[in-house]
Amino acid sequence: MNDTAKKKERAVLAGLSAASMDPDERSTDESMAELAALVETAGGEAVASLLQQRAAPDPRSFLGGGKVAELKEMIANSECDLAVIDNELTPSQMRVLSEELGVRVLDRSGLILDIFAQRARTREGKLQVELAQYEYLLPRLTGMWTHLVRQTASGGSSPIGTRGPGETQLETDRRHIRRRIQKLREELEQVRKVRGVQRRRRERNAMPVVAIVGYTNAGKSTLLNQLTGSDIEANDRLFDTLDTTTRRLRLDEAQEVLLSDTVGFIRKLPTHLVEAFKATLEELQYADVLLHVADITSAGLREQTAVVDELIERLGAGQTPRIMVYNKCDSFVGELPRGENVVCVSARTGEGTKDLVDMIADILGRRSRRVHLALPYSKAGVLDTLRREAAVMDVEYTESGVEFDAVVKPELWGLVRGYVTDGG
Repeated sequence: MNDTAKKKERAVLAGLSAASMDPDERSTDESMAELAALVETAGGEAVASLLQQRAAPDPRSFLGGGKVAELKEMIANSECDLAVIDNELTPSQMRVLSEELGVRVLDRSGLILDIFAQRARTREGKLQVELAQYEYLLPRLTGMWTHLVRQTASGGSSPIGTRGPGETQLETDRRHIRRRIQKLREELEQVRKVRGVQRRRRERNAMPVVAIVGYTNAGKSTLLNQLTGSDIEANDRLFDTLDTTTRRLRLDEAQEVLLSDTVGFIRKLPTHLVEAFKATLEELQYADVLLHVADITSAGLREQTAVVDELIERLGAGQTPRIMVYNKCDSFVGELPRGENVVCVSARTGEGTKDLVDMIADILGRRSRRVHLALPYSKAGVLDTLRREAAVMDVEYTESGVEFDAVVKPELWGLVRGYVTDGG
């Protein structure tokens, strides 16, 4: 019976640290360990690895000729059927390496895309992953069709049934993929519009949004479960959450917030994925507070924190108030971080989470909020006060009173709290 069980693919890993590369693109011992974890997450097994130092990538094969030969030997000795490169390869480099190594070759971006394809559950998540995969695939089509292009030019030395249509098929595939990319973008634009409507409704309903962000596997889903009493699946593996999950969190007797878990970030995250997931990640721009969750026990804590900070800026959420949440503090030996908007927690045990909730409430208490209000005519004096001390918009007089939107400062919140309604 065991013979029928699916065999894990065995992979050999390789990375390059070249002086000519941007520092964040170079492979390191940490990024290679992370690559091994990615292979495991994808359902494979990393059995050997090598890391090369050289002045610049080889334009033809990315790795130097000697390392390619060494890699080929490792593949033969370890009986591998896959080579995974820790850097992004050009289509021609991927083709050359595949021919020379005699196995399938995948770069880091392709591996991450494969994991995302396995993990996506909702229609939105699947759309986003499909778009990223097609945009990754499009420039690599030529390499996939090289055998057919070569046959056409060789005057008929190709196998029966494959002569002739190489170029035509390549162009057909390109057109098909471009059409599909356009269709996916249109569908994701509809997703954005729906999100916009939901967002405006939340704003009118005075429901602040707190978004959880962080490096993959930092414990974001576990923290969401701990804070809200949810039972979202939270596993110790990379990219366990792809589809945004939102739950209500009561801060105190008077205030609730929406707490959203987001996809984890990772170093060298493919550009296609960041672009494709903007429909989800643009929620960060509209969040009232960000919780940046970091695994304090991680050896790469500083680099991981920098990756998340850079992506937050890239997504336009750099000015959003942020709480630095150091997770797994119950397993940490040493002096814990301190400072303004810094909190240490254990998402697993709940330690420190009350301090975190108090901190969220404190930050929200200092911010103005846009709300939709319905005042009876007997309380018209409240409208006069708001006209003087707040921003009042879209005033409408009805049979029962006055309805309008207002941006209310914290000190006026007690005056209007009882009149907040959902104007959507």
